[in-house]
Amino acid sequence: MLEKMIFGRYVPGNSFVHKLDPRSKLLFVFLFIIAVFLANNTITYGLLLAFTVLVILIARIRFYFLFNGLKPILFLIVFTLLMHFIFTKEGALLFEWKFIKIYEEGIRQGIYISVRFLVLVLMTTVLTLTTSPISITDGMETLLNPFKKLKLPVHELALMMSISLRFIPTLMDETDKILKAQLARGSDLTSGTVKERIRAVVPLLVPLFVSAFKRAEDLAIAMEVRGYRGGEGRTRYRQLAWKGRDTFVIILFVILVAVLVWLRGGN
Repeated sequence: MLEKMIFGRYVPGNSFVHKLDPRSKLLFVFLFIIAVFLANNTITYGLLLAFTVLVILIARIRFYFLFNGLKPILFLIVFTLLMHFIFTKEGALLFEWKFIKIYEEGIRQGIYISVRFLVLVLMTTVLTLTTSPISITDGMETLLNPFKKLKLPVHELALMMSISLRFIPTLMDETDKILKAQLARGSDLTSGTVKERIRAVVPLLVPLFVSAFKRAEDLAIAMEVRGYRGGEGRTRYRQLAWKGRDTFVIILFVILVAVLVWLRGGN
């Protein structure tokens, strides 16, 4: 499962979403995260879900590919849904079995929170799948440029966030290799008591942390050897260009927010 993890990976393509300026995509995703909280009824949540599916189709990303890569996160979404079913005690009682009681409001809130979580995960995943780490760094740094007046290390912050995204799939691949190596040596991570399972994970974590620190050190040395001294005076080989399609995306977002506010008032 780990080798199929797609969060943080970049998949080159030629879709409309791939061609967008990274600044418009970052701005759209950031504002979309805020707009998600405007939804408060079935229609608005359905609109958000339909809009997210439309973005995935335009980006030409296969749903099977997304499902396989997001299985661990989907499990968390289902777990959140079940927790709301069991522990929210509001509204009419719909089902009762022994100590388990499921109420109408529990189902409603569980579905709403799960849809909210799902669209946020899908939209951010589409961003990383359609935008290279270098483009994300450049776009983020450009958007944060006004904060330089407040003496914030904008370039360094953007670089750290980009490296973090890039290291996610790398560490997932490393974890998968170590796990297979431990299983080949006869380690059993799936049986025994909770205490035994925790102790069995230690041989997995130690080499993973050692490998992560080694990669970080190699990256730091490589940057130093190449003369990296921060963002001052640096130029870019790839220049960002805001085009008409980027303006269209922002206008589309404004329309989405307006529709959400209108439908929200009908609750």
